[in-house]
Amino acid sequence: MSLAPRGSLLASLSMNGGVVGIDVASVTAWITEHVGATAPLDFQLIAGGRSNLTFRVVDANGQEFALRRPPTSHVLATAHDMVREHTIIKALYPQGIPVPRPLGLCTDEIVNERPFYVMEFVNGAILRDRAQAEEAFSVEQRGPIGENLAATLAQLHDVDVNKAGLGELARHDGYIERQLRRWRSQYEQMSVPGVNHGGLVEAVGDELAAAIPTQQRVAVVHGDYRLDNTVLNADGEVRAILDWEICTLGDPMADLGLLLVYWAEPGDPAAALLGASPTTAEGFYTREQVLAAYSTHSTLDVSDVAFYQAFGYWKLACILQGVFARYSAGATAGDQGSVTEFPKHILLLAQTAKNTLERK
Repeated sequence: MSLAPRGSLLASLSMNGGVVGIDVASVTAWITEHVGATAPLDFQLIAGGRSNLTFRVVDANGQEFALRRPPTSHVLATAHDMVREHTIIKALYPQGIPVPRPLGLCTDEIVNERPFYVMEFVNGAILRDRAQAEEAFSVEQRGPIGENLAATLAQLHDVDVNKAGLGELARHDGYIERQLRRWRSQYEQMSVPGVNHGGLVEAVGDELAAAIPTQQRVAVVHGDYRLDNTVLNADGEVRAILDWEICTLGDPMADLGLLLVYWAEPGDPAAALLGASPTTAEGFYTREQVLAAYSTHSTLDVSDVAFYQAFGYWKLACILQGVFARYSAGATAGDQGSVTEFPKHILLLAQTAKNTLERK
């Protein structure tokens, strides 16, 4: 259920047969020494191009690992920091939060041009469209998925950031203010010649800045918490939360608002943008039910959630602008389809944010 289609299931090959984004010989040597894998290793790109690249790595004994590295070029350091991402999952794993077990971090750029880390490969269902949801789970099984995602998010927001060793990850106050500045700055930096959104993204950003609710708690904020960033077991329980690249500390309601943004219902105005969303299949919770489930597992006040939904739509517009700019510059590996539609999608997201904020 991603705005940007995921990368090819197989890594693209360069002219000499090497895997794009991986120095096979050098990375193989590092993983065998530091992680204990057995050469030769097979690398397959399972998510890539428009964000950090994730590879499935299989060794000679059939052991599976996952490797994360930044995009191959046009990298924003603050958005593609492998050390930070590794630090977060390493801190959360002992807290009982479902994240892949971290296995090793390489910061020596001689090995593979950019830092990367290796973690366990978590098998399970990742639901990216309605057909996958209908194939993987019966109608009766789909309802508990919403309950489980909401409960897992509440569990993440209950983590004591200081006890987990993440107290210095970011400032504890002014989360939404910081986010508005960050994403607006990125939006402005990633302009594309000849593409103009009529100032709508900037105007909505101003409206959001004038209506920020009081932050209730300092929490670990995933920043992109949604169904297709989780791995589910056969019972619809969350085995692993993936893609921690924009995680920080701040207002937990931002995660809840974004989850509701992505939790598409049949007939949503943005349904075409989200594609054949898995949550439009029969049996899935409504947004209201997901919100109620979160409230059951959390003591936080969710009455201002519409603001955070509006912020979620606006943030996605800014993120998609960055993706569009990287693709326009030819700076990615993996799937490069449907990029010409991005300007229209960015406008739709910004307008939906404005409409949601006005209904608050």
